[in-house]
Amino acid sequence: MEGKHYRECDMIKTQTETFRGYGKVRSFGAQTAVECRFGGEVETVLAVSASATAAEAEADSGEVRYRGRARFFIVYEDADKKVCRAEKGVEFSAKAQDEGCCPACTARICLTAENISVRREGASVYLTALFGAEIELFCEQVFPYLTDGEFVAKRETVTLPIAHLCGGVTEAEDEFETEALGDILLHAETAGISSVSVQEGVLLAEGEVNLCILATKEDRLVSFERLIPFRAEIPCEAALSGRTGEAHVSVSDAVLHADSDEEAGKCRIAAELTLLAEGCVYEETAADAVADAFSTECELKLTFAELAGSVAEETVSATERISGKAALSAPVDFSDVFMAVTLQRAEANLVSSPDGRRAEGVAAATLLVLGADGAHRGIEISLPFSVPVREEGVSEVSAFVCGMSARQKQEGEIDAEATLKLTYRRERKTYARALSSAEEGEKLPVCDSAVSVCLPRAGDGLWELSKSLKKSPEDVTASNPDLVFPVKEGQRVIIYRKKSFGN
Repeated sequence: MEGKHYRECDMIKTQTETFRGYGKVRSFGAQTAVECRFGGEVETVLAVSASATAAEAEADSGEVRYRGRARFFIVYEDADKKVCRAEKGVEFSAKAQDEGCCPACTARICLTAENISVRREGASVYLTALFGAEIELFCEQVFPYLTDGEFVAKRETVTLPIAHLCGGVTEAEDEFETEALGDILLHAETAGISSVSVQEGVLLAEGEVNLCILATKEDRLVSFERLIPFRAEIPCEAALSGRTGEAHVSVSDAVLHADSDEEAGKCRIAAELTLLAEGCVYEETAADAVADAFSTECELKLTFAELAGSVAEETVSATERISGKAALSAPVDFSDVFMAVTLQRAEANLVSSPDGRRAEGVAAATLLVLGADGAHRGIEISLPFSVPVREEGVSEVSAFVCGMSARQKQEGEIDAEATLKLTYRRERKTYARALSSAEEGEKLPVCDSAVSVCLPRAGDGLWELSKSLKKSPEDVTASNPDLVFPVKEGQRVIIYRKKSFGN
């Protein structure tokens, strides 16, 4: 039999370092409803739109509180069947509940109008916009890890992400010529990003703004669109070549100047857009950490630290042409004259299918028609789509639609076509795990035998085997030079121990 006794074990000495870095810790969504009242001059509502920007946001325990300003636009017929327009602004505040919120977090919010409802109460018309809020939380993350100690260590290099927030305001301008117009009734802007890159000192986001205009021309309603390219350079000290980033660009204000030349039958329009750009540059730092450890003299009580995050890798874009039968909010017939298609918009989500990943969603617009009675009507049309995702590894998609048209080939049915602009973002999940502390446990028994033979578990690697035997990997391989890892069923491992004999 093997004789055993217990040896003394001093306190384990360790060396510790602590990583501190800002990172994205959570993303979640919320909704808030904002209402606006218009007066009794509104007889028939033709088209409505709304937009919102968040003025400030504050994270607290379990919630994010934010304030913003919503702008409502309405095109309507009055009692004399004259087409008119109006707009109003509304200040609002809202809360978004999430258990991951805490006062140390920084919240970023992107607001999008998801739905607008219209109701009449007495002489007033109320517009209620449901705004979806995409909320991202950033916070300093702490990751303590051991770099060395009085133990047998398995070392690994862990990668730790750091997020550098940046933002700014930029402008885009365009000037173009159209046929002579009367009055601009409505304009709406949607920004889409085609690429994001990191250059020295700058996070660069490039893309297009789809400017949609509804106007009068003589006694008719007309609509047209203009794609305006933009280049948003967001200053960031952490922006270095080779790093990656992500960005979001929205139109916070748009001013249009129209100069008509009635004799030439032309109208020159100058568009001045104010763009709000928010971004994040990602840095990754490597740390040499102890991934696992054991002692040859005593049991160790091990504690591990974990750090999960994400890093944006690339933003790419694609263009798809879609067509099909559109769903209608109200019936049409051959007596209706199609006047304009305006307020184009789209939403998309990534889904998995047997044929691969697809971007699915709906493209929508407001169709303005002139009825046989001489009155205008606004009809909401929606065109569902499902297009293949040709880019590999994308995790998010956004979309906007332009050039949407509608025709009535068969009475009561509308065939719609549109150009879909898709923006895909690749995101890589990061995960780091390392030993954060090691405390002394019970002393290990000492074996007096000169040789021990053990049967390891099939599939064990050198580290797993060494840890189970409480022998360093060097000692295991020195005693078993022909051992192949991972070990197979039935293999034997021999452990030799040096013996000293007294006189």
